[in-house]
Amino acid sequence: MTRWAAKQFTGWGRVSTVDSLAARPERLSDVARALADAGDATLLAFGSGRSYGDAALNSHGRTIVTRRLDRFLGFDATTGLLTAEPGVTFGEIIDTFLPLGFTAPVVPGTGFATLGGGVANDVHGKNHHQVGSLGQHLEWFDLRLPHGELRRVDAQNEPLLFRATLGGLGLTGIIERICMRLKPVTSNAVRVRKRRIRDLDQFIEEFEREKSGAHYVVGWIDALAKGAAMGRGILEVASPAEQSLVRSVRKARRVPFDLPGFALNPVSVKAFNWFYGRHVSSTGIERVQPYHEFLFPLDALHDWNRIYGKRGFRQFQCVVPFEAGREALLKILEKISTAGRGSFLAVLKAMGPAGLGCLSFPMPGYTLALDFPNGAGVTEFMAGLEKIVCDYGGRIYLAKDSTLSADRFMRMYPQAGEFVEALKQIDPMRRMQSDLSVRLGLGAAPHG
Repeated sequence: MTRWAAKQFTGWGRVSTVDSLAARPERLSDVARALADAGDATLLAFGSGRSYGDAALNSHGRTIVTRRLDRFLGFDATTGLLTAEPGVTFGEIIDTFLPLGFTAPVVPGTGFATLGGGVANDVHGKNHHQVGSLGQHLEWFDLRLPHGELRRVDAQNEPLLFRATLGGLGLTGIIERICMRLKPVTSNAVRVRKRRIRDLDQFIEEFEREKSGAHYVVGWIDALAKGAAMGRGILEVASPAEQSLVRSVRKARRVPFDLPGFALNPVSVKAFNWFYGRHVSSTGIERVQPYHEFLFPLDALHDWNRIYGKRGFRQFQCVVPFEAGREALLKILEKISTAGRGSFLAVLKAMGPAGLGCLSFPMPGYTLALDFPNGAGVTEFMAGLEKIVCDYGGRIYLAKDSTLSADRFMRMYPQAGEFVEALKQIDPMRRMQSDLSVRLGLGAAPHG
């Protein structure tokens, strides 16, 4: 029998917390048993808790925690094909295979995210303009369907199930095995160039210039800058280094307690942005940096979400099409700077091809991500930002979302109807549910 224990779960933004009966399978065989033993309860998989809002929370049912399913099951160095369990993290993949000359082709912004969560959110990285999102590198995955059947899924033989599961937020079942193609690399490091950017127009020019050659391109924006300086920031461009660095273990620091709510305010954020914007000299800097440090900069500060205090924070990440991108981004930045709700974390990237999943976030365009301390008026403020994104044909990243309405979701994701139809076939009683799926109208069917 499966052991279910009362546990509390929260999103990384710490604005949503739920109590749920949870099982922690140690072996893949335990997953089918947990499904059977759950009775009529709704279910959801939970990895390492790095989704920001309520995408991995199930306040009305049970939770299957997959983090202990963390084994590498096979690797072929001639093809680069890796088979792994869903609880393996992206950081573990890089730590294990970089010494062998391989790295994960796509990683999110934290190495603590699990591979299963990566598939469920079709994650993208700083190299999306060149390689796309995770789905473009999957060979197949094994999916335990809500009624218990195990099915091997790939894009050719199970196209609907593949598209529904990739970016499908865990609503099609429990992923048990994943096979993806790793990327060969010349060393364990990247050569990074940083330079100041004066405004949004220069950012767009530099993205156009760099995206055909550089492997990784990402920008940091001072979201409180106004007038002619709006959109100013720092551009980082990186490509694999030819020579490896002597391996050193980076000692992580930890935020030991929740900061008081008044610590993050327009004055402190403006001061941080001013100093951070000048850590790069006017002539720029260049250095060789380990992959882990470049790809996961915030992982050096454990529990960094506590900086926002007990009330937590909400992340806003959107993508807007290239053709309307400049105008849309200016409107977003104007609204933020006027409201004085600037974020010290404001990341801008140029995206490449559309994702392969029905609910994949990536599309050709510019993506902007910002954090806002949770508090009075923030959800209404974010609704205003969401309206701008919707009006310009963009979309919100569901892995980060905690405020999007069902109506705007359907308008932003044109394949949402196909996803709903797939759920009717895969899980007609909506056994797999999350708080996000209920909020967006994806988990509204009667259960039991």
